[in-house]
Amino acid sequence: MVKADVLAALDAARGRYISGQELAQQLGVSRTAIWKAVAALRADGIPVAAVTNRGYTLSPAADVLNAAAVNAQLAPETANALQIEVVDRLPGTNAALRAQAEDGAPEGLVLIAQAQSAGRGRGGHSFFSPQGGLYLSILLRPEIGMRQAIRLTAMAAVAACRAAEKVSGAELRIKWVNDLWRAGRKVCGILTEAALDVESGMLDYAVLGLGFNITAPPDGWPAELQDVAGALFDDAPPPGARAALAAAFLNEFWALYHGVPKPDCMPEYRARQALLGQTVTVTPRFGPPRRAEALTIDDDCRLVVRFAGEHTPTPLRGEEVHLGKYL
Repeated sequence: MVKADVLAALDAARGRYISGQELAQQLGVSRTAIWKAVAALRADGIPVAAVTNRGYTLSPAADVLNAAAVNAQLAPETANALQIEVVDRLPGTNAALRAQAEDGAPEGLVLIAQAQSAGRGRGGHSFFSPQGGLYLSILLRPEIGMRQAIRLTAMAAVAACRAAEKVSGAELRIKWVNDLWRAGRKVCGILTEAALDVESGMLDYAVLGLGFNITAPPDGWPAELQDVAGALFDDAPPPGARAALAAAFLNEFWALYHGVPKPDCMPEYRARQALLGQTVTVTPRFGPPRRAEALTIDDDCRLVVRFAGEHTPTPLRGEEVHLGKYL
């Protein structure tokens, strides 16, 4: 907690030195606690400089991420509705929020991690989550049924595209159902998990999680990701890029989710699709992969395909779909 507070204070004072004594008084902790927090920040790769008789300062080029920096960029209605916490590392932000949801936590909790040790994607697949990315989950309690939950993913995909384009300038497409592509490579994954109230048939809660690749890892992508993974920035991101991206996403998503009247994101969701008109490989839950043509997205956010040798279109619900020729 002290480390996060020290980072926020240094970020707010960026461009000038702030003494250890001033930090200790501001945060109500000891000088030793400040020294330990600075050492921990440096161990995380955050460039905190120290000069005798002047104090500490944060490099102007440092891309730091803290709750204060995100809150400062939120629209008033979004800031009033959300409670944001930023942590260094978690096994997974979705799992942590699901535990809080089961304990009755209210809608609007946002958990952001700077790295995940056990990030997950659809189908239980692992999600590579190194330091330097943006990993964000939000707790929602919508009054909808389970079949409508996929619309949350659609809203998130549209909001994430808008936010990423605003911050990075890159053009993004949506690869059904939950990936964002830049130049044909995955730069963001979305995972929506929900709990159902069996008696009412309505959702008890939903946890919506996103993981953004900001830049490529210093040591490169793992071998299994080298042909598919990409990043929002080719070089070092501008200072504050992750906080700006988190805030931009939350502003865009909250406007779609809680707008009055509620905006219709489906036309944009369809227009941004990367697979439509393409030959794809569909891998069903049971059975071998099949070749198909991706036709459209229906009103239930399902990808409609026509399998090779068939005339009747088929809507997909959760099958894995890959771009390319039949394997």
